[in-house]
Amino acid sequence: MKKGKRYTEVSALVNKSTTYEPKDAMELVLKTAKAKFDESVELHVKLGVDGRSADQQVRGTVVLPAGTGKTKRVLVIAKGDKADEATKNGADIVGAEEIISKIQGGWLDFDVCITTPDMMGFVGRVAKILGPKGLMPNPKSGTVTTDVKKAISDVKAGKVEYRLDKSNIIHVGIGKVSFGIDKLLENFDTIMNAIVKAKPAASKGTYLRSITLSSTMGPGIKTTYKV
Repeated sequence: MKKGKRYTEVSALVNKSTTYEPKDAMELVLKTAKAKFDESVELHVKLGVDGRSADQQVRGTVVLPAGTGKTKRVLVIAKGDKADEATKNGADIVGAEEIISKIQGGWLDFDVCITTPDMMGFVGRVAKILGPKGLMPNPKSGTVTTDVKKAISDVKAGKVEYRLDKSNIIHVGIGKVSFGIDKLLENFDTIMNAIVKAKPAASKGTYLRSITLSSTMGPGIKTTYKV
């Protein structure tokens, strides 16, 4: 695929054969972010695990200290007191069975879905819709919980989920170009520390195979992380 003139120009700033220190890599990310909008900064981590094995899964959540730079619409599926708690604590949409019907009809106007354990029987009816979109609540990500207040607070504060894809790579946004280098490096350290701590006991050999940073429209920049 032919690259545009702007992409070619900014790519020339990056030495593809060099693995940069995090600060140097982040400086390059900011230099190569030349789009007319506030680009996201993305982290891509290739791990030395076999995600097909149940004992080598890598998945978790972490609250980024500088936030994500995105406003997320939170849906809470709950009843009674927990529904009231969700409304009082900033949930954008709150509902029960009627929300399940809306989702079955194609409605997906939310970024995160939180539910209480007693509602999982209903939520399971739309698992095939929510799952492929990365919206299915899960206890491991803290989105199936009785502590609705904390779940909403974490999402609004900048909580992100990291998980392996089929190529054993984790892709996660760590902020916006406008954050500046200090806040982006703080978020980078936080998410990398979480990934390192999540190393499965069954993982053998090199765990962190490669780490790449980029802006939305910019080139990939290889970086290091000292454990």
